[in-house]
Amino acid sequence: MSTTAGIAAKSRVFHEIDLDRPGFQIGYLRVPQSRDGGAWSTIEIPIAVVNGAPGPAVLFTGGVHGDEYEGQIAVSRLARGFDPQSLRGRLILMPAVDLPAALAGRRMCPIDGRDFNRCLPGDPRGSFCQVLAHFVDTEILTRVDISVDIHAAGNAMEAALSSNMRYVDDADILQRTFTLAEQFAAPWNVVFWGVDETSTLAAAAEQRRVLSISSELGGYGRVSVEGLRIAERGLRNVMKGMEMIEGTPDTVQLDGHPGTRHMEVRDQTGYVFAPSDGLFEPRLLPGEAVRAGELAGYLHFVEEWARAPMPIEFRSEGFVWMAPGSGRVKKGDVVGVVMRTYAGA
Repeated sequence: MSTTAGIAAKSRVFHEIDLDRPGFQIGYLRVPQSRDGGAWSTIEIPIAVVNGAPGPAVLFTGGVHGDEYEGQIAVSRLARGFDPQSLRGRLILMPAVDLPAALAGRRMCPIDGRDFNRCLPGDPRGSFCQVLAHFVDTEILTRVDISVDIHAAGNAMEAALSSNMRYVDDADILQRTFTLAEQFAAPWNVVFWGVDETSTLAAAAEQRRVLSISSELGGYGRVSVEGLRIAERGLRNVMKGMEMIEGTPDTVQLDGHPGTRHMEVRDQTGYVFAPSDGLFEPRLLPGEAVRAGELAGYLHFVEEWARAPMPIEFRSEGFVWMAPGSGRVKKGDVVGVVMRTYAGA
């Protein structure tokens, strides 16, 4: 490798934590961010690392999107209340990965206007999100076996409470990921082929051969009471399932169902897109059953008195996974996502 390439590959993020040292450590990753009034300023990203007896290595993250709050609470609460003496393995906790977005309550980072979860594997010489993404990819994902990334649907949508996972063309990894989702035990687990999923934390984990699940545990720009309960239970369930701590995963749902239900969003027919700007009136809630051709809602044009609302229909049968939360939508925005029972490869 040339000297130039070697320099380009080195992370610009620095910190005082020894990621491999036994015991419990809590501190900050410092991402350089020169600005007016602060030439040598940094953005401090909170991180906790627990290295216990030999065992699996797990990464728990929240705040990858700043307007998704359940993971920020669940991961930080776990970090503050965890007994490191009880752990077998390694636990890395990052409750607010994109801290500037978390402090602003925004999906996109206010520093560089990027979506952190579309910046992996990152660039050490790029913008804030790209630099941080490069560190997570090269220094964090290389030290773990499992990644659990807690998301909700943010300000724009509301989700049926679920874990989710990317489909991978490897039967062993796919089955192990299903098992991980079953241990996490959200009411639903959605296997999906997304609109733009090649630069996410899950995609980077997949490239590192790290088992990965994410979640959608709320939305509408507020903290979901049940979503937070599922997140907190799910993180401890994963540790119990991996025998990192004592206990058996609690997988029973509020409705009495014994575990998670595996669903899928296999193709673009599961997505409903707004054909125009307008005010969207949804007609169904997350988790409700739908049929192909059933009314998803109406697009209203309140600025044009004579224009009738436009009906928008679902294109597939199943259950509502995502419903819109923003009211006003733009042409091309998703106004509904339908999941159906997982049918296999």
